[in-house]
Amino acid sequence: MKFIIDNIWLIAIALVSGAALLLPSLQRRGAKVSQLQATQMMNQGKTLVLDVRDAAEFATGHLQNAKHIPLNELSTRLKELEKSKTNNVITVCERGVRSASAAALLSKQGFTQVFSLEGGVAAWKSQGLPTVK
Repeated sequence: MKFIIDNIWLIAIALVSGAALLLPSLQRRGAKVSQLQATQMMNQGKTLVLDVRDAAEFATGHLQNAKHIPLNELSTRLKELEKSKTNNVITVCERGVRSASAAALLSKQGFTQVFSLEGGVAAWKSQGLPTVK
């Protein structure tokens, strides 16, 4: 008991740090698809690939037939995506973080089949899958 009292601040810091590490994995960030699942969905047709990276990142290479709308413009440009509201939508960014935010936004706006590409374009390229410039 003396140890706990003497080191209460260290114990509190350890608990807060542990909670901060666990929090991202506990939050629901929407459905994710692997590169294989994304490829299958794209090959089946009626799948919109939405790239939410900025213009410079998009210019370095993107998935074929990807529609480019940067994440910071997405909420104002939702009208452009209305026709895909009931189709599969795969959101893509560099590492998969921004695309999860985009997927959550689209889900809130009534899009029924929204997925985020796991690992983003970086994982896509690391698998040797094709990109277009």
